Amino acid sequence: MTVLTDRSEMAESSDELTLDMMFEWVETMPVPEGYRVEIVGGHIFMAHQRDAHWDIIANLIEQLRAKYPRKRVKSDVRVDYPGHLNGFASDVTLMAEGAAKNGKGLWRYQDVEFVAEVISRKTGANDYGPKKDAYAAAGVPVYLIVDPYTGRWHLHTKPKDGEYRGELSLDFGDEIDLTGTVVGLVLETGEFPRD
Repeated sequence: MTVLTDRSEMAESSDELTLDMMFEWVETMPVPEGYRVEIVGGHIFMAHQRDAHWDIIANLIEQLRAKYPRKRVKSDVRVDYPGHLNGFASDVTLMAEGAAKNGKGLWRYQDVEFVAEVISRKTGANDYGPKKDAYAAAGVPVYLIVDPYTGRWHLHTKPKDGEYRGELSLDFGDEIDLTGTVVGLVLETGEFPRD
């Protein structure tokens, strides 16, 4: 058994952390019901799902299900993304046709075609910042941020060189036209609740 004698040794040992180790720790934590856990840049975040948050997620899933089979539409399922310790459980994920899990039993980020994140007050900065960067670096073709606090949605497309080149922001009630993307449909936002 090795005993760490000071904080600098503890910091040095943190360089050896893996997402699997961190998720094992999370699985032993008493996470309250109604919370989801993600690891963003090596930091563990827990966010409570509010009614408006869940209603928007369910609405998006229902609209995607009109075109795609259930096995391709995921919610709160771990996918590891490029960057330092990024294990996200996105609100809504659309997997490519024929997507397969990797050797660890996880979905591969290379098979993700669409991600939607619904903003939570305490973790929203992740969705607009490091998660957006990770999705772009992974080449996720379509990334949608839905913000019930502002009543706006933000569409990010055309990932290239680690950033999204196409961006559009409009209000709840305005359609999200994804017909020119791999998603190939229009999402209605008129029933998205504000929080």
